[in-house]
Amino acid sequence: MEIIKYKSGMDVDALLKRGNTSRPDIEKTVAEIIENVRVNKDDALREYAEKFDGCEIDSLVVSEEELDEAYKNTDSGFISVLEQAAENIRRFHSMQKRDGFTLKKENGIILGQKIIPIEKVGLYVPGGTASYPSSVLMNAIPAVIAGVREIVMVTPPDKNGNIRSDILAAAKVAGVNKIIKSGGAQSIAALAYGTESVPKVDKIVGPGNIFVATAKRQVFGVVNIDMIAGPSEILVVAEPDANIKFVAADLLSQAEHDRLAAAVLITTDEEFAKAVSHEVDRQVKLLPRYEIAASSVENYGKAFVVKDMDEAVLLANEIAPEHLELAVNNPFELLEKVRNAGSVFLGKNVPEALGDYFAGPNHTLPTGKTARFSSPLSVDDYIKKTQFIYYPEEELEKAEKSIALFAEREGLSGHARSVTIRFEEE
Repeated sequence: MEIIKYKSGMDVDALLKRGNTSRPDIEKTVAEIIENVRVNKDDALREYAEKFDGCEIDSLVVSEEELDEAYKNTDSGFISVLEQAAENIRRFHSMQKRDGFTLKKENGIILGQKIIPIEKVGLYVPGGTASYPSSVLMNAIPAVIAGVREIVMVTPPDKNGNIRSDILAAAKVAGVNKIIKSGGAQSIAALAYGTESVPKVDKIVGPGNIFVATAKRQVFGVVNIDMIAGPSEILVVAEPDANIKFVAADLLSQAEHDRLAAAVLITTDEEFAKAVSHEVDRQVKLLPRYEIAASSVENYGKAFVVKDMDEAVLLANEIAPEHLELAVNNPFELLEKVRNAGSVFLGKNVPEALGDYFAGPNHTLPTGKTARFSSPLSVDDYIKKTQFIYYPEEELEKAEKSIALFAEREGLSGHARSVTIRFEEE
């Protein structure tokens, strides 16, 4: 890890930059894939399954029998863990539910807002080199709580045309309605435009690689999306008495995700920073995903040395990390000062992995400094709001001149007339 003595005014963005995630060649390829799926539908999905996944698929839809069989064949210990995690996620996200409101005035005016679940949602679950049943739970359960009527999950098949049993078991636990054997940009196109097997949805959620992220960006407007997720990142703010092994392990928990993942430390002691860096170098060799984690640490691992904890939090707010660990003695004191972070982990014994799998808060989080203006995935992502207005005739008459004046000031006489015509004498 590179050790950096932080100074006010330092260009932190330049130090942490991880390259451009938008590439013209990928944009072009994804656009061609989307158009092919839009026109040729299921035939295009089968074509891409053979090309990218190396399998021939007859039925793109996972049958109830396949789902039940996968659940039955998943070991009972893991099913128990899935159900425990699901219950924790449900309990946390149920607290996010909210109702609409109605404002009734004494003069008969009624104003209000309705909360309406989105009708159909598409959920992307990554496949390939890793399997993420946790993503199924984190994305599907808030949708169920919100009241979404149809949750359609897409995920890449293996070379035999099957979906991993852990993914299917998680889908059954979470309440997914339909599962499609398709991944990549082609599955995003299918959700956006619909095919013979894939329902057209209203919103697409879930993380994926650069092809998936690019496809989500390109279909936005045809459907809504949750966010464009970039490479994972963790920032650990640690006091010098923190356990060096724990801090190093927590940093590596994100470095193993992706070669572009960023693991960053902020501390007040340079010797502590060096010790953590050495421990990271030792521990990274123990990981099965060593090459990925080592590349991440070499290129994007940083340790900032600051003068005090106040400066540490100021720097953390500037970085606006996806995951923020406060490995300090009084984490709640620092929490009050945190303004920009996806999820905050409080104390020296609260690793980020606790949030990834089990605690209950969502693990789909804003990356790439977007925590400055966006939030973790939640029940709010699966609802929409509709306003309503009722005015008695006499109250509209009282407001007639004010509305007309406002409309005329904007040069919209038709707006004004739609009010004044109601009170003209015949």
